[in-house]
Amino acid sequence: MPAILMSAVPKNLFSYPVAPAQKRAPAPFLPMSRAEMNKLGWDSCDVILVTGDAYIDHPSFGMALIGRLLEAQGFRVGIISQPDWHSAEAFRALGKPNLYFGVTAGNMDSMINRYTADRKIRSEDAYTPNGEPNKRPDRALTVYAQRVREAYPGVNVVIGSIEASLRRIAHYDYWSDKVRRSVLPDSKADILIFGNAERALVDLTHRLAAGEPIQSIRDLRGTAFMAPAGWRPSEEWGEANSTSVDTPGKVDAHPDPYEMKMKNSEGCKTDGDAAAKPPESNVKPIKLVSREERRQAERDLRSRTVVRLPSYEQVSNDPVLYAHASRVFHLESNPGNARAMVQSHGERDVWLNPPPLPLAMDEMDGVYDMNYARAPHPSYGKARIPAWEMIRFSVNIMRGCFGGCTFCSITEHEGRIIQSRSEPSILREIELIRDKVKGFTGTISDLGGPTANMYRLACRDKRIEESCRRLSCVFPSICSNLNTDHGKLIQLYRKARAIPGIKKILISSGLRYDIAVRSPEYVKELVTHHVGGLLKIAPEHSQEGPLSKMMKPGMGSYYKFKELFEKYSKEAGKEQYLIPYFIAAHPGTTDEDMLNLALWLKQNDFRLDQVQTFMPTPMAMATAMYHSRKNPLRKVSADSETVETPRIGKIRKLHKAFLRYHDPENWAILREGLQRMGRADLIGNGPHHLVPRTDPSPAAIASERRRETPGPNQLAKKFGQNKPRPGAAVVRTPVRQTIAGTRHQTVAGKPVKVKAAGGRNGRR
Repeated sequence: MPAILMSAVPKNLFSYPVAPAQKRAPAPFLPMSRAEMNKLGWDSCDVILVTGDAYIDHPSFGMALIGRLLEAQGFRVGIISQPDWHSAEAFRALGKPNLYFGVTAGNMDSMINRYTADRKIRSEDAYTPNGEPNKRPDRALTVYAQRVREAYPGVNVVIGSIEASLRRIAHYDYWSDKVRRSVLPDSKADILIFGNAERALVDLTHRLAAGEPIQSIRDLRGTAFMAPAGWRPSEEWGEANSTSVDTPGKVDAHPDPYEMKMKNSEGCKTDGDAAAKPPESNVKPIKLVSREERRQAERDLRSRTVVRLPSYEQVSNDPVLYAHASRVFHLESNPGNARAMVQSHGERDVWLNPPPLPLAMDEMDGVYDMNYARAPHPSYGKARIPAWEMIRFSVNIMRGCFGGCTFCSITEHEGRIIQSRSEPSILREIELIRDKVKGFTGTISDLGGPTANMYRLACRDKRIEESCRRLSCVFPSICSNLNTDHGKLIQLYRKARAIPGIKKILISSGLRYDIAVRSPEYVKELVTHHVGGLLKIAPEHSQEGPLSKMMKPGMGSYYKFKELFEKYSKEAGKEQYLIPYFIAAHPGTTDEDMLNLALWLKQNDFRLDQVQTFMPTPMAMATAMYHSRKNPLRKVSADSETVETPRIGKIRKLHKAFLRYHDPENWAILREGLQRMGRADLIGNGPHHLVPRTDPSPAAIASERRRETPGPNQLAKKFGQNKPRPGAAVVRTPVRQTIAGTRHQTVAGKPVKVKAAGGRNGRR
């Protein structure tokens, strides 16, 4: 495998030569039918993308972003959207591609898209016209890839998207309650692209167009493939067992790039010492090695070392080994020092190359500045597509998240390094929305991404970033090397709202408030100009036990932010509220933890409607806790820390009920739970009680519902926001897994209705 695999200077996305014969004007929409291909003068497609989502030509939707990027490289790209998977016929709609089928389940893992945390079928698919459910199969990536093979045996098949990323090695599957093998052998794909796919996909496509067989392309970062057992790129490669990374026990310290180690144990000798004792004949001269030479030697060695994870058969039978494999997998996730990994599946190996290198700012600009129609494909007519309606007036300004929340899927897919667009590129997109998107009334609904306030934040030193092996930059505390200056973001906000025709810019992405409090100027700017009455933040819990397993900050940061929020709201003369999100039944959460959270909610007069129950998503560290009852945030062994995890349906329902302590439908299960916990003192009709002793009358229930839910458009009119639709989806990037609902809450005794990200395994 070439040394370029670990190169820190990747080839620019837009530096590939495009032959004159390939240069053509962008298509109004990428074709979805033969008739559209004929209008464009195409006899065939070079690449056909198969997706489980409706085709919306906007950079927040993966198939459009990838399709337009390949189009800009000179390739003819067609799209097969939400095909009927019951036969292979729908996959022949555009003919056989010249290069490959690119298969994706869509912007979400198909199982998360289709099922709730209680394993019930969702009533709406936000990525489908009119929200119609059941337009994609379970495990859509595998099903689509198999149908493509059936339609055209021998065709090249490339799989990608978040479903591929989260299932690239053996993983616990919540819906079947077992460890499933990598999606690669089941899908029969030639190659899997994980993470930010642009670099790998552009390089792969050009090499296939040049005639290189797909089976020989094994040196691309961010790709995985099946290989014969024991396969190596060359004889120079060595193998490290995963126990050398995590014994399971102590993790080897990564070499400090700034440390000057002496080659002998005695230290430096003076000239006088040398004169007093002549050198012995067998003493060899010491070769002085510079720090940079030593660092390069270490990088070269790591770039030729593959880490062998426990096999699929081992992790499927041993939960401790599963947790160990999860820990090693996440420790090898920094593109600056990650090694290749391999995992045996029967008689073959799944080989994972190191993660892709982040896109530079000019590359991010190029990806988002392409000629998108910024609308659903005309074939959908006037159908309502909830995901599109939620993001049509929003702008994605960055990708990635260094928070490392254990329940979140961003780290496994987008990575921890923030990739930001330039200010001019973002401002151009705002102007495009103003000028091109139908229905725009002057309000930008969001300038954000996975997190609202990580724009252009990064490690202070690139060398430190490349050698770091922390799982989070902000837990257990904010790293001293992290630049938390929000100045660039403040400047962006000010320039954005100064654009002619822009009346208001809201910030709707989740806010990392523990970083925000480092910049009171940012909080003031946000609260004064960019909050539409309500600001959502995510403490997730009030108790230290579950927070430590989530890798989330304690409530101290919440109170600091709340103080600043209320101060600046008052100074601005605005009535505004914080809307906190919480998770029930997360690993490490006890009944007492949920009771204390319920008491906190009552004390602060929060009355939540739709609440979030933890959903184990493939590959997340919290999922490893859920399955193994071990803590992969520390060394893992048979006798290491045990993580108590609510798995039984009755306990999960009780934890969810605590978040809705005010709902009469939950009072019976809460009374039973409180009595079992020895807290019957909280049952009664006084102000200090959590639930009453008896069930209410139907009239009382109706009264509670009226208190909980505002009248039609009441809050929307008050705060100048569009009325949210139940089940609508929030999509900030092509990889975000978000199912939104409508939350009815009472804040400070007043009912509010807010757009809510419902599954934030889920919400990010």
